[in-house]
Amino acid sequence: MPQHSETVTIYVTYEGDATTPFDRDYYVNHHLPLVMQAWQPHGLLSASALFPAQPQAGTIALCECRFRDEAALAAAFAAPQTPGVIADVANFTGVTPVQVRAVPLA
Repeated sequence: MPQHSETVTIYVTYEGDATTPFDRDYYVNHHLPLVMQAWQPHGLLSASALFPAQPQAGTIALCECRFRDEAALAAAFAAPQTPGVIADVANFTGVTPVQVRAVPLA
């Protein structure tokens, strides 16, 4: 019997405050399409950007990346396009992103 695999969710967060440079337009219109182009062939299902409603200290941007399963996540991060995805961060912020893995509560 085949084993059921669950999707894997990674949150990429950027921390700062209202004065921290972060080009939201570039992030949404260039970086996320780059992420999808690089990782979708390996099993990335979606990538969504979220921003705080009001400028504040703390998380200034968050990206939710959903992968088909563990193998898809591993394949995407090992893909030859991944260094280009990481290098592109410098085009919209100087903040170092932090990856957080999410798991269902139940």
